[in-house]
Amino acid sequence: MPPLFKTWLTLCLLLPLAAHATNREQRLPNGFTGQTVHSASVKRPQVKQVNVLRAVPVSRKAHTLTTAAAPAKQSNAVLSRAVNVLGTPYRWGGSSPKKGFDCSGLVQYAFNDVANVDLPRTSSAMAAGHGVKVAKADLKPGDLIFFNIKSRRVNHVAIYLGNDRFIHAPRRGKNVSIDTLKKPYWQQHYVVAKRVLPKEPLNAQDLKIAKR
Repeated sequence: MPPLFKTWLTLCLLLPLAAHATNREQRLPNGFTGQTVHSASVKRPQVKQVNVLRAVPVSRKAHTLTTAAAPAKQSNAVLSRAVNVLGTPYRWGGSSPKKGFDCSGLVQYAFNDVANVDLPRTSSAMAAGHGVKVAKADLKPGDLIFFNIKSRRVNHVAIYLGNDRFIHAPRRGKNVSIDTLKKPYWQQHYVVAKRVLPKEPLNAQDLKIAKR
């Protein structure tokens, strides 16, 4: 018998036997039902959840109501109005983008749309009788800062922007620009700062805190 034919015959005889052995039933362990046991069906001991309530101390200092708080919306409106005229030429007596600005004219223009704020025309008058004095360390955007330049009296005013910066109409030959209080020149001529924006109205929550 040729070897190739012998090999073919052997494969023909062994393959059916192997298939039969694979398909026959195997004995399963006792109690096996063929169903998968889900973790949800396993009874686990119930653990009672205890809600621990921690007393959170309320800091009264965080809710301190300042008597001269400047509303954010109004200060943002003032700063936006002032910044929008950056580059406008200085003009003595000017109070509009078309005609130019002097220092107090720029301030009047920026605060023009703020209710209950009626500023006088000159920087010295603004410093004398309007607003609440603010320490230099407590300046907030929208506050007015006053200087005396070549004079003992207040004769220049600017609007504080934050981060030691302010916007103003400097002098003839200059334009509305932003400067910084960190410069020795402005530190030397700094006089006072005032908050002229209306006090922020108290909401119901603030009133409750204030009564405690």
